[in-house]
Amino acid sequence: MKPCSIGSWRRVLSNRTGIASAAAALLLNACGGGGGGGSGSTPPPLTPAQGLVSSLSTFAAGCSGVPDNGTLFVNAEVEPYVAINPANPDNLIGTWQQDRWSNGGSQGIAVGFSVDGGATWTTRALPVSRCGGGNAANGGDYQRASDPWVSFSPDGSAYQLSLALSGAALQPGSRSAILVSRSPDGGRSWVATTTLIQDDAQFFNDKGSITADPADSNYVYAVWDRLATDNRGPAMFARSSDGGATWEAARPIYDPGVNHQTVGNVIAVLPDGTLIDFFTQINTASAAFIALIRSTDKGASWSAPIRVADFLGVGTRDPDTGAPIRDGGVLGQISVGPQGELFAVWQDARFSGGARDGIAFARSDDGGLTWSVPVQINGDPALQALVPSVNARADGMIGVSYYDMRSNTSDRTTLPVDYWLARSRDGITWTESRIAAPFDLDTAPVEDARGSFLGDYQSLASAGADFFAFYVRTNSIDSANRTDVFFTPVTVPAGGAADAGIVARMAQAATVPLMTPEYRQKVQEAIVRQLEQRLPGWAARVPAGSNPQP
Repeated sequence: MKPCSIGSWRRVLSNRTGIASAAAALLLNACGGGGGGGSGSTPPPLTPAQGLVSSLSTFAAGCSGVPDNGTLFVNAEVEPYVAINPANPDNLIGTWQQDRWSNGGSQGIAVGFSVDGGATWTTRALPVSRCGGGNAANGGDYQRASDPWVSFSPDGSAYQLSLALSGAALQPGSRSAILVSRSPDGGRSWVATTTLIQDDAQFFNDKGSITADPADSNYVYAVWDRLATDNRGPAMFARSSDGGATWEAARPIYDPGVNHQTVGNVIAVLPDGTLIDFFTQINTASAAFIALIRSTDKGASWSAPIRVADFLGVGTRDPDTGAPIRDGGVLGQISVGPQGELFAVWQDARFSGGARDGIAFARSDDGGLTWSVPVQINGDPALQALVPSVNARADGMIGVSYYDMRSNTSDRTTLPVDYWLARSRDGITWTESRIAAPFDLDTAPVEDARGSFLGDYQSLASAGADFFAFYVRTNSIDSANRTDVFFTPVTVPAGGAADAGIVARMAQAATVPLMTPEYRQKVQEAIVRQLEQRLPGWAARVPAGSNPQP
């Protein structure tokens, strides 16, 4: 990936917005970072126009063919993910949900590709839903789609995974499927969709991800959870050993048992080829923990689960109104360092005794067998922070992106949030810079009774000296186009020196949290909210008295 340069981005801005001269000073912050580090700090903002990726929806009105039983946010993009082509770092592919529904899923899945390091993008819809052009012949005859993910193989082939669904989950007549699309040419074209699994009303497939083996272009791995009417949610796995030409039958690789489930499964691959399936396990509706399983034979067999840490998040809310925010808080993210280190992040309230969620960080230096005590790394620990992403650069620098509320005001009609990048070489001392200027979260698509929604996850990638944030922010002045996907590079010197204006801070470790009845109740309520966000009625089916304590 080319390092960010003022000249190249000035040309892009001139072509797209006509404000190159006015933005030149702001682009210095995009390439070098902005300040941050305290609730009273006011670092210079970045211009969001520099990295606009998404475009207006091309879906026709009524394309899903179902009654309007929710609110449709046309032109609203959420839940983005990006990958960089290792065979050509100027080639990137991003994917996201297009036209979000208030009661779950979207009209379809969009992809964008760039061949100039993210300066310009070409976008299109994938045929994984009716609105995207899918039909029974190509495996895409579904009313809605969700959970997009993308990954590159070493040879430059790309794989995109989507959840496709029709009807209300686990209700009569409903269907869900995990679909994979492959691009042999960097995102310019996509070959026929492959269905990894398709279920009727007895099961609901959810929250998938796809990982191409970084050392062997033959192998590609997909994982997801499969919720069942008997109240269980095992981790499901499918793999290709011939570069996506064929896929083995989907199978469970870890089943936590009745009234328990996995969620947020993600495959990471260590330098020695060991696979890590990283996930959250929810035990009934009251306790959860971050965990993983390992495979040393490319997914043929798997270890018993290894606990990373208890999940003790309470979820985020508007600090002025108390209204909930749909934040994907129960989901963690993982990244592999150049020496096989594992870095994990998630939302957690242990650092404040249950008062608010911060960004928790833990690491493993032995392939996931043991883990450090979680530390808090968001720049202002006195404020809520949410939706972290993590990536380790090839030289060992760790990056974590997240939203927080340090720009919030007393105006109850708005909720300004910022997007930040924290960086560290040792996981102890962190520096921070602002990726995106404050924007109003209250104008994001709203989930029915669940709050504003930008996605259960965002994305962070790296190449060379650059981190690349791929994220959603709102367009506060345009209710007909509430959100867009943006791409912002942040160049950090290879020597690791702090950027001008960056505030360094030490990670804050938590003492063993005192689980008061009030804190325990908040954790349980947060888990129930997460369950209900994905599958309304799931928590209510858990038998009374079966809830273990965290």
